[in-house]
Order: sequence, then C-alpha cells, then structure tokens
Amino acid sequence: MKSIILKPDRERPILRKHPWIFANSIAEVKGDPGLGETIEVLSSNGLWLAYAAFSPHSQIRARIWTWDPSEEVDQNFFANRLEKSIAMREGFFRGKYVTAYREVYAESDRLPGLILDRYGEVRVIQFLFAGVEHWRESIREILAARGDCQAIVERSDVDVRALEGLASRDGFLWGKQPEGLLTIVEHGIQFYVDIFQGHKTGFYLDQRQNHKILRDMLPEGASVLDCFSYTGGFTLNALKANVGEILAIDSSSYALDLTKKNVTLNGLDAGRLKLTEGDVFSELRTLRDRDRKFDVIILDPPKFASTPSHKERAARGYKDINLLAFKLLEAGGTLFTFSCSGGISAEFFQKIISDAALDSGRNASIIRWLGQPEDHPVLLSFPEARYLKGFVCQVTS
Repeated sequence: MKSIILKPDRERPILRKHPWIFANSIAEVKGDPGLGETIEVLSSNGLWLAYAAFSPHSQIRARIWTWDPSEEVDQNFFANRLEKSIAMREGFFRGKYVTAYREVYAESDRLPGLILDRYGEVRVIQFLFAGVEHWRESIREILAARGDCQAIVERSDVDVRALEGLASRDGFLWGKQPEGLLTIVEHGIQFYVDIFQGHKTGFYLDQRQNHKILRDMLPEGASVLDCFSYTGGFTLNALKANVGEILAIDSSSYALDLTKKNVTLNGLDAGRLKLTEGDVFSELRTLRDRDRKFDVIILDPPKFASTPSHKERAARGYKDINLLAFKLLEAGGTLFTFSCSGGISAEFFQKIISDAALDSGRNASIIRWLGQPEDHPVLLSFPEARYLKGFVCQVTS
C-alpha cells in the first residue's frame, strides 16, 4: 500500500488519536497516492501508525480513518461508521419534538470531512474533504439502501473544498426530489427550510438548544433586538415567549421573507415584529445614534475567522458589534452573544466581550455559557470540533 513517512518526533499527535496530519510533518510520500486514496501512515523509524486518506493539495495532507491495523477501509467500514453515528442521534432525539438534527459530524464521528443533516424525511450531505469525496458513491449507496428517508441532497458548495483541490458541487443525489421548502419542527415551533439555497445545509441546527434557552429566559413584555436573524430561529422563540416587541436585522431579504412566512406558519403575532434589511454593523450604529434601548439583544453573526491566522481581524469585528450592543442595552439588560469561528477560542472570545463591555462603560457578568448541542459532539482527542461559543451576559450597571 502507498504510504507517508513522518519526520522524526512527529508521531505524538497521532498516538494521542488526533486525526490530522499536516504537510510539514511528512518526510516522504511513497507510491504517488491520488486524491483521497487510502494510505498507510508510518513513523520515521517505520512503525505503522494508522490508515488515512491522502489530500495532495491541502495543508492537512492526510486525515486518519482508523488506528486499527485490522480494520480495512472499504464500503463496510463506512456502513458501520454511518450506522453507529445515525443510531446515536436516534437515541438523542427519540421521543422529542425535534425533526431536524445532525446525523454525522465529521471528525467527531470518525468520518473526517463528512457532514450529514436530517430534515424530516430528507437528508442533506456535504463532502468537505478529499477522503470522503473519494468514497462519495459508496456513501450515497449506503444511505440510499437504508430505506429510512425519502431523498438525499448534496450541498458540497463551501469554500473549504477549494483547499482540497475539489470543485464546488450541489444538487439532488437520490430518491424523490424535494420541491419547494421543507418544514421542520424544533421544540414545538415550525420552520420553513430551503435546503437548496439556505445557509449551511439550510438551517442553523447547532443553535437548537440556545433558541429554547432564550425562550425560557425571556421576561414577558421585553423589548428584543435580534441581529443576524437569518430565518428567525431566535426571533420566533422570542415571539413565542410573548415579548413586547422585537426588531430583527439581517442583510438577506430572502431570509427575512422566510421569517415572515415562519411567523405566519406558527400563528404568532406579527404586529410585535419589525424586520430590517441591512448591514448589522451600520444598523447598530444608527440605533445607537437614535438612543434606542432594548432589554435583550442577540448577536449571532456568521463566521468571522475560519482559522487562528484570522483571529485578530475577526476580534475587531466581534468587539465592534458587542460594544455597540452593550451601549444599546437597558440597565439590567441581557446580551446573548455568539461566535461560530473555529479560529476564536472560548477564552479569547470571553476576552473580546470583556473588552467590549469595558470600552462601552458597562459592568456585566456572564450568567450562562452556551455551546453546540449533543448532535454536534466534540471528540476528546479533537478539540477543534468545538466551534460554537456563546455567553449570556447581564448588564449590572
């Protein structure tokens, strides 16, 4: 079998079960492996370490499939891994009023680069890495043969594929092609989801538990500002909590139109909701200049930093919006603030929020730490899987 040989003393992360092997850790590539081909990983002294998939264009030159020399990487390998991951999610959500969740979360489910989200009877899949791209047809066949969904749709239309030397791709893969919007249920609230044009695979499934936490914490009659509101995950939960008024801001007119439809779908009071299409940074400054105040503000921006190399630039953006939010909060008000940037650690994000509060002249305390739900697990040997960080901050003066 083709192989890579590591430089001296570079095997420690692999022995600790970290699944990534960077290009600068490799001394030699033997056999000219192709894109996504399975290879052996050997230490500098020839010790067998793992089977991995090779990616000649990426700085992450290989991602490990297995540390077990007796485990063959074939169609049965993927069938077993998929079965375990999907069964675990069925256990998480059995008997709960939730019809959309993540069934496979890449490295955390020992399937590097594979994302599989379930929206009722439809699965949406992303092949993000050369290894799973190599096994794309096998994975499609395995999922189709399960017989437990009506359709599979691909959304491999993300920038990270370019780093793997892969073209963007999306479209219908198998089954009965969905038409129009899907409808999902999340803790008793229905949402329309556009799996073909929506962000990620259509919906922010990683915010499920935080939507409910917001609803449970909101005081009746509160004034709420929801920034980067997308299709209304937080907005609808605020309306369900019977707030006094809510202003939702997003740059996408399409997302705001879906929010309107979601409000109507659930029979909620649209009279308490105002939707604003615009740049959140500019809109926050306008609200500040008008001396607007809110009891609760939600900041759930898109990813500002995908890698640690971008974190300083991202920090400026996070600080700016959080500083403005602190200025807009009433005394005793509450800020729900999030970062989904993998390049920003929870500790660094907390420092950013602390600096924003200080510069705004407000005293605030973290009263709750938030993160990603159980269907987005973090493998202990792969802390990079933890990307969603959130704080609930209360202004004390």
